[in-house]
Amino acid sequence: MSQKKLMDEFMAQVESFVEEMKRSMGLPVLLDQKSGAALWYDQRELRIRFTISIEKIRRFFEALAEGKLLATKCVKSGKIYFPPQVDCPDDPSSEIEWVELPREGTLLTYTVINTKPYTFSHYPDYVVGIGRLAEDLNVLAWVRGDPSKLRRGMKVRLEVVKREPEGYYTYEWVPVEG
Repeated sequence: MSQKKLMDEFMAQVESFVEEMKRSMGLPVLLDQKSGAALWYDQRELRIRFTISIEKIRRFFEALAEGKLLATKCVKSGKIYFPPQVDCPDDPSSEIEWVELPREGTLLTYTVINTKPYTFSHYPDYVVGIGRLAEDLNVLAWVRGDPSKLRRGMKVRLEVVKREPEGYYTYEWVPVEG
């Protein structure tokens, strides 16, 4: 059974229990199974969709669609920022320039995500890791491949991929064979 179906069944049980509590106490309250603390169960479902302006970093997303990974670099300090930033945090008056990232890196750490947020429950278990590129630039991304074959310190490559079923471009770490 999929994680989404399990979560839906669990939430149906919670809602049934909350309804019983409302009938007996007049309040949508349940007890946390671990701590015993009283929890308020909000009756409204929260569904969030949003739009945010990406105009100042639009070039980053356009480059993703071309298979490139861009970062910004502070002209004064030489520091590279990824994800890109429109201003240098050390000197907002400094100009920034766009630079293409190197792709080869080292896997610093990773974790397997098997308890996923509801909106990611359609994915099988996945791995998220931090890899280090040149110039001590750390990048957080999904890691492709068999988790049992991953190890800290292994060589990885940052690749642009199209994430399905959503159909958008993103990037992920891929182990380098050999």
